[in-house]
Amino acid sequence: MKIAISSKGAAPESEVDPRFGRAAFLLVFDTETGSWSALDNAEAQELAHAAGIRAAEAVCRSGAKTVLSGHVGPKALAVLATGGVQVFHCGAMSALSAVEAFRNGRLAEQQDSGSAPA
Repeated sequence: MKIAISSKGAAPESEVDPRFGRAAFLLVFDTETGSWSALDNAEAQELAHAAGIRAAEAVCRSGAKTVLSGHVGPKALAVLATGGVQVFHCGAMSALSAVEAFRNGRLAEQQDSGSAPA
């Protein structure tokens, strides 16, 4: 399974970016191989509108079935749901720590576009 994480940097040690659509990178972790890849999200960052949709489309193209982020807006959440991607909220931590928290069942799933869980 592949997990996408909104990130401020291109390495697993980078901090999770709470802004899904405007994150600098989308890191993708493959649980089967243990490999990481970084998707540059600069194009979506520069958009006046629809940055979240563009990032969600990139996640779907990557084959990820899970997103870890601070918050995903309603339009991006709809695109991800259509692609069969689940979204989980994570706070300030590294992307590597976010994956560990997800694997240990410590992250709450974002069910709608409302506020992220406390």
